[in-house]
Amino acid sequence: MKTYKNEAFDEERALYGKQDIELYSCRFDGPADGESAIKECKNVLTDSCVFNLRYPFWHNSGVVIRNCEMTSLCRAALWYSADIRISGSSLHGIKALRECADIKIDNCDIKSPEFGWYNKNVEIADSCAEGEYFMMRSENLRFENFKLLGKYSFQYITNSVFENCQLDTKDAFWHAENVVIKNSVIKGEYLAWYCKNVTFENCTIIGTQPLCYCEGLRLINCKTQNADLAFEKSDVKAKIIGGIQSVKNPKSGSITAEEIGEIIVDDENCDCVISTKKI
Repeated sequence: MKTYKNEAFDEERALYGKQDIELYSCRFDGPADGESAIKECKNVLTDSCVFNLRYPFWHNSGVVIRNCEMTSLCRAALWYSADIRISGSSLHGIKALRECADIKIDNCDIKSPEFGWYNKNVEIADSCAEGEYFMMRSENLRFENFKLLGKYSFQYITNSVFENCQLDTKDAFWHAENVVIKNSVIKGEYLAWYCKNVTFENCTIIGTQPLCYCEGLRLINCKTQNADLAFEKSDVKAKIIGGIQSVKNPKSGSITAEEIGEIIVDDENCDCVISTKKI
């Protein structure tokens, strides 16, 4: 392994094409303002490094990033790469992860609009994030002990599992398919419209007009807050602990809650059994 310690890199493609390298306490910054420092590389370890330049990790395989800082100027940090491990790091540049595969992230702080587009096989644990359009069109995701603040998240994702998450996000899970969310709190307007085969289990759902135009929707022992005009034109099987503010024109299936403030059925095509009883 070639090792670099306490060095500074600011030139274009500073370490282009290198293999089997380790970088400790290095800084990617300086007057040359170069791009693509670690591009087309293989088997790279970075530990306690600072990245303040654009596009550092493109077309790489076998990348480990530990205890590093990617500043707001570190745009599009990881693209077209595979076999990535990121831990204890801050990712604060826009579009930080795109068209990558086989990624594990833990104990990280993410502040990145348009983070995570078109990725495959992503695990994120014990981390927090801020940003719009988070993880759009990605597949095979597993999130655990994760907090998110931002709009339009997890749209068009497939084959994914979320556990013990806190999601404060408007228009989340639109067009999602084959997704399970367990033991989580999801706050935001217009949750999961147009989704298919999505299950919420032991979750709290907060916000107006959730879960409309859905197919194969399941709610298992969930709670709601301020959820009005729910389930419009949806095929749904729902068991709700406590109450729900209002239900409007569910398409088919069954909805059971301990209390329903208002049931609006003014569409003759609605064929859903709606009932109130103790769950």
